[in-house]
Amino acid sequence: MNQDDLLKLLEEVKHGRLETGEAMQILKNFTVKDLGFAKLDTHRELRTGYPEVIFGQGKTTEEVKEIIRFMSTQNNNILATRVTEEMFRAVQDICPEAKFHQRARAITVMKKEMKCPDTYIDIIAAGTSDLPVAEEAAVTAEIFGNKVERIIDVGVAGIHRLYDRIEDITKARVNIVVAGMEGALPSIVGGLVDKPVIAVPTSVGYGANFSGLSALLGMLTSCASGVSVVNIDNGFGAGFLASMINKL
Repeated sequence: MNQDDLLKLLEEVKHGRLETGEAMQILKNFTVKDLGFAKLDTHRELRTGYPEVIFGQGKTTEEVKEIIRFMSTQNNNILATRVTEEMFRAVQDICPEAKFHQRARAITVMKKEMKCPDTYIDIIAAGTSDLPVAEEAAVTAEIFGNKVERIIDVGVAGIHRLYDRIEDITKARVNIVVAGMEGALPSIVGGLVDKPVIAVPTSVGYGANFSGLSALLGMLTSCASGVSVVNIDNGFGAGFLASMINKL
């Protein structure tokens, strides 16, 4: 329930179109819904502007299904990350409108249209191997009501490819830059634009990449101003932060 939903509910009670008992039933799960295995923060959208997001990794298929079963009654858009196709098939049984984003390993359920700002978010992937993380960022930004422009396979080994899209990059409100290996691409983008750059290190790379640690450290030590860094493979965190910046 967001602020508009709450105001509408109070207006319905005020004008006698809704009994107080019915309103109390609606508000019964206003802050927390206890499912036994999970306590859902149903108050989060009212506090932060964004509903709770489901992290599927480590949960059973049945747990993900039951969480989405309840969340689908709340008129919020639903995002579940790090999920499997098996989880999606189970969710489809109770929520036919659910959509599976295979590369992003995400499930989305669009319950209401979101007003999109005129500005957009660029998601720049250094290589095709970085696309699972880049797509997680893209799906996150889109389900929360943002226009997204995808720019793929423009890493430093062929940096001239980046300049073919420089106009799109400079016009974006915020740039998410996803890279593995040595993680140099966010520094280059940071030196070209006057907008925030969110750097996302990925675990793509050979041995000395240390499962993304070399990219993470390279991004944290960037000499380009205006570059912030999220955790390794955290496309969701980048998409969420970009959404907040784009809607300021």
